[in-house]
Amino acid sequence: MIADLDRSIEQLLVAEIPIKNGEIDIKFEQPKREWSARLSRPTINFFLYDIRENNVLRQHQWQRVASANDRTNGRQVQQKRTPFRVDCLYMMTTWASEPQDEHRLISRCMTAIFRNPIFPKKYLLGEMKDQPFDLQTRLASHDKLTNPAELWGSLDNEIRPSISFLVTIAIDPWTEISSEPVFTVTLRTGQSANLPRERSITDGTASSITYIAGTVRAGEQPQTGIQVAIKGTGLVATTNAEGQFTLGSLAHGEHTLIAWPQEGKPKERPISVPGTDYDIEL
Repeated sequence: MIADLDRSIEQLLVAEIPIKNGEIDIKFEQPKREWSARLSRPTINFFLYDIRENNVLRQHQWQRVASANDRTNGRQVQQKRTPFRVDCLYMMTTWASEPQDEHRLISRCMTAIFRNPIFPKKYLLGEMKDQPFDLQTRLASHDKLTNPAELWGSLDNEIRPSISFLVTIAIDPWTEISSEPVFTVTLRTGQSANLPRERSITDGTASSITYIAGTVRAGEQPQTGIQVAIKGTGLVATTNAEGQFTLGSLAHGEHTLIAWPQEGKPKERPISVPGTDYDIEL
């Protein structure tokens, strides 16, 4: 995956600087003294010196995995944990026979990268094409590459202008898990005399509220932006991009579900709460 990120960075610079006929090399090796001594043409180097998880973007949750023929009524649904977000930290340097040429080249690189704080999808290659999130980039961050002299000392090379370049990618180690779809969630509240030994509610003090979920369809096509309500309750929801809606809180018993299509009369259907099916066909 990270090798495909390297190739994508190269693709971005070749197109955005631009670089024609291979007049400038783009390398990803450690810029050690023996490496730099072998260079024969102007070179841009991206040395990947650190990889770490981005804790700010960490999410602990499950997400639904959509499929082409996804219809949850009567079938299992696929879920998966949210991917990890990882920061790839590069040190960008330029190499040429004259300092002025190096400075011109590094300026062109900075201009190309600053134009693209979100990595353009058209330049992504290999596994980078399947990233679930936009690839965010940061250039010349003051809190990265805080001690370049120490890094250059470990590389046994002379210190030169170096710029931090950060790309945040997603790494997905999880597998999909099949589970039964949930259409009804009930919350029971009341008093208990047995906590913490037993989690039971005393008779006569219990009360319940229930939330329901369903899908609005026309044939097999989910309907987006459809208003759905429970008649006589004032509870209204709008379907999302998958035609799904959630309504609550509802008392147990018989209710009437109403959906308003873009054209024509509202569609009604009786439902029981709790139940197993709250889908509505237009």
